[in-house]
Amino acid sequence: MSLQNKIDFAVIFSVKNANPNGDPLNGNRPRTDYDGFGEVADVCLKRKIRDRLQEQGESIFVQSDAKKTDAMPSLRERAISSEVGLGSAAFNAKKTNSADAIKLACEKWLDVRTFGQLFAFKGETKEGVSIAIRGPVTIQPAFSLEPISITSTQITKSVNGEGDGSKKSSDTMGMKHRVDNAIYVTFGAMTPQLSEKTGFNNDDAAKIKEILPKLFEGDASSARPEGSMAIEKVIWWEHNSKSGQYSSAKVHRTLSVEPDGTIQFTNLAGLEPEIIEGF
Repeated sequence: MSLQNKIDFAVIFSVKNANPNGDPLNGNRPRTDYDGFGEVADVCLKRKIRDRLQEQGESIFVQSDAKKTDAMPSLRERAISSEVGLGSAAFNAKKTNSADAIKLACEKWLDVRTFGQLFAFKGETKEGVSIAIRGPVTIQPAFSLEPISITSTQITKSVNGEGDGSKKSSDTMGMKHRVDNAIYVTFGAMTPQLSEKTGFNNDDAAKIKEILPKLFEGDASSARPEGSMAIEKVIWWEHNSKSGQYSSAKVHRTLSVEPDGTIQFTNLAGLEPEIIEGF
């Protein structure tokens, strides 16, 4: 059974002395928009959702190299592997039609039936495959409530890591960047109409609801030390119908967040927000 009621949600999180999402095209500085507001990309947030679900034992198709639980070197190999995937026949148009391949992929992998996926692989001969799955769960980039202050620090290496006689000495300079202190907000939605095509259901929605307050647990790194990023609150709106009582835009605009993390709501008749504290 697919998702029964439309769901909107918001995630409010804090960043202190951390780089929440570096921009590789800008020296890995924290992402900002043209007005100086901090930004965390939607794909970055989806990555963290996938990681937390995977840690809960869920079957995830798009696994990061650092956290993958199989020996598959690529998405193609994971998809067609008879051991962890669906087998090559599932993506052979002569043996399986695209509707059946979509059904099998959605049944196998939680992130596929959640966010959707594009299976685009070259064929062993001239024919390839391109199967697009549109997922029912969308999430927006997160933006800071105020323009962020970024501190950049020069760092040095204490040893020569090359060992090949290169000119890179032990004091080679590098840079680390961090956001000093900021509150970010992101919004998302779950659409029952699209869940009918992927099989995303109420139990799947509950799994995501459970891991959102713990989104940054187990995600520490040099750029994001443990405790430097924290979920402050998750706001959950569950409508009473598949189409929803209000548009997602109207629901999201009812939430007002102050720079200190204080929240306020504009009431919508018949739709009460559930406030979930961060882990």
